[in-house]
Amino acid sequence: MLFATHLVIAWLLARARGLSVVAAVLGAALPDLVDKPLASAGVVDLFHTVGHTALLAPLFLLLALRGGRWLALAVGWVSHLAADALHIVVNGRPTDAFFLGWPLVEPPTPLAIPPGEFVWYYLWSRSFFIEVGIWLVAAWVVSRALRTRASDHR
Repeated sequence: MLFATHLVIAWLLARARGLSVVAAVLGAALPDLVDKPLASAGVVDLFHTVGHTALLAPLFLLLALRGGRWLALAVGWVSHLAADALHIVVNGRPTDAFFLGWPLVEPPTPLAIPPGEFVWYYLWSRSFFIEVGIWLVAAWVVSRALRTRASDHR
């Protein structure tokens, strides 16, 4: 998924569950805010490593148990990992979803495409159309909220 879509997914989940939107969006941003700079700087070889590993799940579970903003942060993080794994599987690269087990397991043939170049690879892929659907749902939610707000002010 493209970065902005992770933020939209977290926003939709937070709105649907009455969670802190800011915390959920921050949680959804975290994996890429950690991993993209590390890979770009050559610290790690892949763009899905430290921030994308499911081995952090116990930490995020503990945060979620605290409730409130911590729960929203954890929901955002989990939604990012789930969306990335879905994207990879839908595009026919299921073994690349092994990024979830990093550093214990690494994908056998990961795409090592920098984020900017990835956009061109991604356009018109199977998961691109799922992403378009997510944006359409977000647009519907926003338009519905605006209509409700407008009718409340009459």
